[in-house]
Amino acid sequence: MDADAIPSLSRSTVDAAGHRRVDEEWLAKAWADPDSQVLVLEGGDPGSHGWQALMARQSRALVTTGDTRELVLTGTRDAPEGERYLLGAEGDRAYFAVCSPRELLATPLAEPASLREVGAVLDDRDTGLLTRAVALANWNATHRFCPRCGARTTPAASGHVRVCEEEGTEQYPRMDPAVIMLVHRDRDGDEEVLLGNNPHWDARRFSVLAGFVDAGESLEQAVVREVAEEAGVVVERPRYLSSQPWPFPRSLMMGYTARAVGETERTDDEIAVTRWFTRSELAEAVRTGEVLLPGRVSIARTLIEHWYGAELPGGW
Repeated sequence: MDADAIPSLSRSTVDAAGHRRVDEEWLAKAWADPDSQVLVLEGGDPGSHGWQALMARQSRALVTTGDTRELVLTGTRDAPEGERYLLGAEGDRAYFAVCSPRELLATPLAEPASLREVGAVLDDRDTGLLTRAVALANWNATHRFCPRCGARTTPAASGHVRVCEEEGTEQYPRMDPAVIMLVHRDRDGDEEVLLGNNPHWDARRFSVLAGFVDAGESLEQAVVREVAEEAGVVVERPRYLSSQPWPFPRSLMMGYTARAVGETERTDDEIAVTRWFTRSELAEAVRTGEVLLPGRVSIARTLIEHWYGAELPGGW
């Protein structure tokens, strides 16, 4: 995949500075440095029940309005109280996030916005900072108790570890691996792509197929299984293209293409409708509004445009 096709949430310019997370002397000095910058997150509740509640209560950050969208960063002296996470360093400047239960106070030049809303339009630095901050906030919010004994945990290593207060065991940020795949085939000398509509979506919304990786399963096995279950299509030759963090609340999406070679029994009702499109058919359906493609914040859009060979208009 060429540089222009990097998924939106995979962009970053800031060094994660993992070796600094337990360096208390460096952290104290960085927090006292007036050049350090803080991203303030309005704490959402990633533990809310149901995907609709989750999407409505994502962590948000202040973002400037106008033609150019930028994160509103503050100095450490002006940062509110709250859990503090080291996001990384760029040269001599450190970046932190503070997750605060306070409501963000918008200014005339800024407004609270979620990663889903602005992840595709921020620059590489800001996208990387916000993606990491939201991922850490989500993980910390949902791992306040030890999975072994149920005791409370406390944050350590600048928000990248939680320690059981009873046993002293350490918990590290977890991600749920998922595959997302563009299925294509040759038919009568023309190539087609398979897109599906989820029953919870507007009937015009179509995207590629996706699913979580089962325990003991390889990524390629997951691609074959998920396409068979969701679409009743047999695929071969899964080819990895790119990946994208998807902290809603904690997924890592691995993007693949796979060639359809037959049909099989469909065993999942997650997809309401599947349709095959040639490139010209897809372009026309998008142009007329018959089909709405995923927004540019998602790797799904990257996979579709990589197959199509150019950008397509619109998106949801």
